[in-house]
Amino acid sequence: MPEEKAIQLLETNPEELSNPADKYMAATRLAACRSDGSLEALLNAIQLKPDNLFDRIARRKVLEALGRRRDARALPGLFTALSFDDEPSVINAADSIAQIGAPLSDSQCTVLLNALEGSDNQRRSVIQTHTRLKLPSGEERISQLETDDNPLVAGAARAYAARVHGHLDRLDPLIKQLGDPIAGRRRSAVIDLGDAGDIHALPHLVSCPVSMPLRAKSAFQLVDPEKKGLVPEQYTAHITRLLQDDPSSLNLLPEWSCAAESKEIEQNLQHRDEGKQYGGALSLAKMSKTQQLETIDHIHSRLWSDYGANYLLTSVVGLQKLHERSDLVRTALAETLPQYAKSRVAAAWACMALGLSDQVNLLQEIHREAQWIPLKWSCGQVLQQLS
Repeated sequence: MPEEKAIQLLETNPEELSNPADKYMAATRLAACRSDGSLEALLNAIQLKPDNLFDRIARRKVLEALGRRRDARALPGLFTALSFDDEPSVINAADSIAQIGAPLSDSQCTVLLNALEGSDNQRRSVIQTHTRLKLPSGEERISQLETDDNPLVAGAARAYAARVHGHLDRLDPLIKQLGDPIAGRRRSAVIDLGDAGDIHALPHLVSCPVSMPLRAKSAFQLVDPEKKGLVPEQYTAHITRLLQDDPSSLNLLPEWSCAAESKEIEQNLQHRDEGKQYGGALSLAKMSKTQQLETIDHIHSRLWSDYGANYLLTSVVGLQKLHERSDLVRTALAETLPQYAKSRVAAAWACMALGLSDQVNLLQEIHREAQWIPLKWSCGQVLQQLS
């Protein structure tokens, strides 16, 4: 979508559009632009009236887009949005203020702190903004939330205490939460420990059964806070283990495992809880080689387009060194859709495990061009082994 067209759509009444959803798609498109005209269009759209559903969604996307623009000129509009009577808008505004990362005035700090008066999701987001901007002004109010009944609120408050005020002892409950039976609590603990900035949490993050990209994001926050794609030598083993993502090295609960049967494994791989997904992958890994190949072929024919199954099948082929299915590795490595980026990580490590030297040129290309640090770093490590 051309920038001019996106601006025009954003400024048009959705009732006049043949496809009203184009309006909020236009807002997302403008996040990738850099002109003053596109920024002005986004800033003006903060004032969209929420009465119309498509305007309301567009306004949320606008607030999100402004964070991706990382332009401090958006701050006055974002602070205005903190008072909106629309939780997703307030959350997007708070997140964008954190992404911009500009110094805040005392009055802006007060407005941000007042946004704690809201839903649990809103409170969590506002606390995270305080943490990521290292704002000491929230200490008194946020410290009271460390014992909140909602672990997502309490966890964010504990991360704030550790990152901003050095209270690393407050993180113990978050380490324990990494093993919670409820997936959402494990995921939030991974995020909070990344925000907390305590490198001692790294081994615990590595073995937590949540999605590899989420763990990688927090782990790289700890080992590479400047986002240079460099991992200090003393942490290389931990990051390698995390990105190779062997389910046998994760802290899986017994109830997440399944029978070593194709139907059961397929169901687990499609489960919303990553613990169950990894349990299915582990059952697949424990099969005899003949069963593995048959099961992989069956699931490949049914679920290869499923991002999670695609990733786990690619990973198992590499971890089990199944040379007979190296074609799946080559296919996964060549996939350029963003949704399959984690499969490319698994494929890169599988290239090393299977000795696929014919993929060196593609690995070099990905290493040069990849923007996602876990993918770039994985290709770099694999290339060192294959060269």
